[in-house]
Amino acid sequence: MTLSAAKTSHAGIERRGIMLILSSPSGAGKSTIAQRLLETDERFSLSVSVTTRDRRPSEIEGRHYHFIGRDEFVQLREADALLESAEVHGNLYGTPRAPVEAAMQAGRDMLFDIDWQGAEQMQAKAKADIVSVFILPPTMAELQKRLTRRAEDSSGTIEKRLRNARQEIARWVDYDYVVVNYDLEQAFAEVQAIVAAERLRCARRPGLRHFAGSLIEQKLAGLDV
Repeated sequence: MTLSAAKTSHAGIERRGIMLILSSPSGAGKSTIAQRLLETDERFSLSVSVTTRDRRPSEIEGRHYHFIGRDEFVQLREADALLESAEVHGNLYGTPRAPVEAAMQAGRDMLFDIDWQGAEQMQAKAKADIVSVFILPPTMAELQKRLTRRAEDSSGTIEKRLRNARQEIARWVDYDYVVVNYDLEQAFAEVQAIVAAERLRCARRPGLRHFAGSLIEQKLAGLDV
């Protein structure tokens, strides 16, 4: 399956949207960076995943996730209504197909806050449109501090997340870019720079052919060139 990605106009030049994937071990900062991108860049739409895990106190239904039962999740997966799905920490996560395809048809950039398993499936389905970024913590001790400071998971859950983090970190080699989150402001600025560069790739700007051709054809007053 190839995702359809409509062309849109920005600064007078048609361009294809990008599908930005942010992944990291739990607590390394990907969700915070994703939220800041959405707040500062109007060209992004967030792909809201479905999940079977319990909602945290700070999370809002339909904004952070769509929280559903396991039976409903399985039905969606069997109906091929998910672009990707994965089991993480004993819970199921997936990306609904319909809203992503609708946004790409409208020429918008899509943001995916997903783990490496989901990223791998997405790469297999829409590699040309994907920009993948892995966020690493500066140290494992700092990752533990951040998970504890968040105060949203039990000690058992935090221990499980830290065990899984080592396996997740090993997947950095599968991503286009890696950002080490020493400092949130710096990490966010680096992700912004990646987005800016990827939006300017010639392959993502089909309108350049027409634009450059129009420049060649333009006449200058008083000059025979």
